[in-house]
Amino acid sequence: MGNYTCIIVDDEVKVSERMRHLIADFTGLKILAVESNAEKAVHEICRLKPDLVFLDVEMPGLSGFEVIEAVRKRKIFPAFILVTAFDHYGIRAVKESAFDYLLKPVDIDELKQCLERHEKKQRISITGADIDLPLNPREKEVLALIVKGFTSIEIADKLCISKTTVESHRQNIKQKTGVKNTAELIGLVLRS
Repeated sequence: MGNYTCIIVDDEVKVSERMRHLIADFTGLKILAVESNAEKAVHEICRLKPDLVFLDVEMPGLSGFEVIEAVRKRKIFPAFILVTAFDHYGIRAVKESAFDYLLKPVDIDELKQCLERHEKKQRISITGADIDLPLNPREKEVLALIVKGFTSIEIADKLCISKTTVESHRQNIKQKTGVKNTAELIGLVLRS
């Protein structure tokens, strides 16, 4: 596993301690902070810019989804992994573009699988050098960001191009790869 940084955000001390203990088994993962207050967590995520955020969904003040929204408004885009006792949040996690979600109590094997998925996603470099598809360099940059979960608006902002240009690149990528939608495109990349 590569070297990644993370922040744990949970208002339950026992859950945070368990996550800290589980994460200690992964030598490439460094904990930057553990926060129990959602508002303070937003500040710390934006200040420290971790690669991963293990985020409780139900907290006093802001919900996990509100934390994600607040952080993204500040143009910070870590991989959010929702940690919840309620599996019905899984669908919303996908809709909110969270990277993944884990059910409490978190199982070490599920955490390992989640981190392996993150590692695989990170292998697709921002330059596209690791993507073996018939795309030009800019299309590969756009594809890498799509696979990392960025929206067209976020991609436009990161690459300093218009949303219309991003959409044009998306269409070209789909046409060149023969896929019908973003889900198929991500599946194609992750299989390659």
